[in-house]
Amino acid sequence: MLNAIAPRVPMLIGGAADLSPSTKTNLTFEGAGAFEACNHAGRNMHFGVREHAMGSIANGMALSYLRPYTATFLVFADYMRTSIRLASIMEVPVVFVFTHDSIGVGEDGPTHQPIEHLATLRAIPGLDTIRPGDANESTVAWKVALSHTREPTALILSRQALPTIDRSKYASADGLQEGAYILADAKEGVDPEIILIATGSEVSLAVAVHEQLAADGVRVVSMPSWYLFEKQGRAYREQVLPPHVKTRLAIEQAGSLGWDRYVGAGGATITMSTFGASAPLAKLQQKFGFTQGNVLKVARQLMEAHTS
Repeated sequence: MLNAIAPRVPMLIGGAADLSPSTKTNLTFEGAGAFEACNHAGRNMHFGVREHAMGSIANGMALSYLRPYTATFLVFADYMRTSIRLASIMEVPVVFVFTHDSIGVGEDGPTHQPIEHLATLRAIPGLDTIRPGDANESTVAWKVALSHTREPTALILSRQALPTIDRSKYASADGLQEGAYILADAKEGVDPEIILIATGSEVSLAVAVHEQLAADGVRVVSMPSWYLFEKQGRAYREQVLPPHVKTRLAIEQAGSLGWDRYVGAGGATITMSTFGASAPLAKLQQKFGFTQGNVLKVARQLMEAHTS
């Protein structure tokens, strides 16, 4: 997306904290080059391993009417929290790209596996934290981020490859612009028995479970941006999450803090309550319950509890 957008948006300039090969944020189109003493036309900033300074520099670039972006791993958001907070206070539209967003980093272990970071970013007023679930949602996320004129964006992306959801079968990714949308639903005219709410890499997991529980009236809601969803009118929010449907299950490879707002007292979450572990991704997903089998089990338990 960056290499599609940047040639058409000459003020878009940025880079990573010495991690561009991993964050995939290097501009490679002809003429992009590196910004340096002998080349002020370069579009790639080599910030070095100094996240706070990177964010501060980007804020200054935004004040000069550039459209800057930064990039690092999500776990390192802690190092640049003050500059992100200042971007919100200053109302400058910096795009903070964060990758490696979950226990999906595998063998790198708990030191590199972000758990509480999504909750702390979502807590910053005026920061649009977006965690897209596939390539199509990522495309729309960039569109949203660059449409902001006074709000910074934290764009949360995975490390592992994710399936691209078939949009001829499921809802358009344009729904991301509302923050949350009905991706897959129960049969027409049938109230959902349970609502599965997911973000990022867990969206495809919720879709897979929907295909197995379709006969039971399951709705899947993709919720990439709490910030944008809360900006929608009450009618839209209640259309997506009908108040009378109390059976709800949120799925996210991060801490549970804040999800009670959407699942309510009668709902549940499959989230993280520890700092993860060092192991291959498949083993971590099995250990912490991010599998079709476990989501199916918890969903059925919830539905049985609400019908008994």
